[in-house]
Amino acid sequence: MTAVALTRPPRLRPGSRIAVVAPSGPVVEERLEAGLDVLRGWHLDPVVTPRLTARHPEFRYLAGEDETRARDFQRAWCDPTVDAVMCARGGYGAQRMVDLLDWDALRAAGPKVLIGYSDVTALHEAFAVRLGLATLYGPMASTLAFVKNATTQESLRTTLFEPEAAMTLGLPGARGLIPGRARGVTVGGCVSLLAADLATPHARPSAAGGLLVLEDIGEEDYRLDRVLTQLLRAGWLDGVTGVALGSWLECGPYEERVRPVLHERLARLGVPVVENLGFGHCEASLTMPLGVPAVLDAERATLALEVPALA
Repeated sequence: MTAVALTRPPRLRPGSRIAVVAPSGPVVEERLEAGLDVLRGWHLDPVVTPRLTARHPEFRYLAGEDETRARDFQRAWCDPTVDAVMCARGGYGAQRMVDLLDWDALRAAGPKVLIGYSDVTALHEAFAVRLGLATLYGPMASTLAFVKNATTQESLRTTLFEPEAAMTLGLPGARGLIPGRARGVTVGGCVSLLAADLATPHARPSAAGGLLVLEDIGEEDYRLDRVLTQLLRAGWLDGVTGVALGSWLECGPYEERVRPVLHERLARLGVPVVENLGFGHCEASLTMPLGVPAVLDAERATLALEVPALA
């Protein structure tokens, strides 16, 4: 499967309903309330799913049992009054519930906006492969970056309401790691989740034709090496046109350990690479559209969308 431009869901408008779901880890209720207030301040109508703050009876790292999380997600997506679904947080668990969803029902519900990052990578990939739908790798309602950071908030708000004004991504710290300029369709997310998705049912067999966007959190240099090596050995990276790198929070000293691994592993692809673009697990986190044609320019250290993220 070569990466191709996907169907873009409609943009939001004042009064649009946005459902907040928990497909992965348990939600911190105080942060959730603050996040809902941010959404209300944008004149959106946030609604929470019935078991949003549930916890798994045995596994503390899950927001309720797999069937419960899948049911809540599906109800939110299939609700005809809901225009967008925003994940409350990441953590772990999306892989456990993704195959419990009724994909025919999700498809019939029509294109809507899906927002989330980190563990939500499993859902982004599933939505791209099974529904052909573009999604937003963006902040989540109960995370500190969304609740506290103005840059994070404004990037998502602009993307949702005025996507023509959010066509170029790149924060001041971005820089070219490997020179060049490339065009492709944005694909990717949390690199460890992409590797974990390999060979699973309905997984994308290749990122060929894609502008690969990668980031992660809490992985030491040798574990990042292992994940990238797995993707390389599996041939999943064959044919990518360029690579945009986001945040590597808590992955070790970036300049001394992380950057050399990224450069050595990715240089063999022979494509331009831009680092520190400013998305993922960082305080000021830009919303990264997935499934949209874009141009990566290592000299300017930017990723420029060719069409708005939302229709």
